[in-house]
Amino acid sequence: MPSLLLRRLASFVALLVVVSLVVFVVFDLLPGDPAAVMLGTSARPDTLAALRAELGLDRPVLVRWLSWLGGAATGDFGRSLTYGMPVSGLIAQRMAITLPLAFLSLALALALGLSTGFFAARRPGGRADRFAVVFAQGGMAVPNFWIGLLLILVFSATLGWMPGGGFPGWDAGAGPALRSLVMPAAALAIPQAAVLCRVARGALMDTANEDFLRTARAKGLSETQALLRHGVPNALPAILTIVGFQFAYLVAGAVLVENVFALPGLGQLAYQALAQRDLVTMQAVALLLAGMVVAVNAVVDLVQVWVDPRTRSAT
Repeated sequence: MPSLLLRRLASFVALLVVVSLVVFVVFDLLPGDPAAVMLGTSARPDTLAALRAELGLDRPVLVRWLSWLGGAATGDFGRSLTYGMPVSGLIAQRMAITLPLAFLSLALALALGLSTGFFAARRPGGRADRFAVVFAQGGMAVPNFWIGLLLILVFSATLGWMPGGGFPGWDAGAGPALRSLVMPAAALAIPQAAVLCRVARGALMDTANEDFLRTARAKGLSETQALLRHGVPNALPAILTIVGFQFAYLVAGAVLVENVFALPGLGQLAYQALAQRDLVTMQAVALLLAGMVVAVNAVVDLVQVWVDPRTRSAT
């Protein structure tokens, strides 16, 4: 196990370096001059040249990437061209909204998706199974931003039960802050719950005719007890794989939902930085999101090795 951890750590670092190079080069190739965006099209050529030198845009791409990578390794992503403050502090402020939103969305998706998939597999062809099939197909077909708009229309504009957007800040208290995240979390969670429902239902049904399930039933266990004790542990590796991808998606895919609900999170920051051609902020956000995806997948791989003993010999 220690050797496996070291191999995973080495591959994580190597992949992150490659991702940082791709991110830096892609954003560097975007059309437009950040200095011209900051100063305007009427700026004098000597003023543009001075700002480009100050931002380091006159240096070769490889030199700028190595300098940026060294700063990123210490948490220094540079200074935002739009907000005039360190990007690391800007990201920390926005992550205080995006991470709780992602965790709340994941909790809702797990509760809804796994319970629906479990009850569907408990009695194939029954009402719960038919509902699960419709929910899985419908949930995966509907975009999360459209679900967000529908939730605002019903629960905010019509019923007035929930705030339609905005974020009061954690200083206002955990209750109001979490209340403003409930509908965005639901909008993100429903499509992911549909995916989880389909995966859990399929994985549990695959184990339904296995010998260990028939033996458990023969010993007097009910269908629910047999699935909980023996079916769920065997379906867990497939479910964990999806959960790992979903958490990365919930963090990286919150751009549209955060803009629908006017949440000042990481997704809205990425959208604003792209619209304002803030190259420094865009690169930092892209690297952070890519790093989170790589890290979550690495953790899921390790958890799967721990959960499923059959994979230990293969690693």
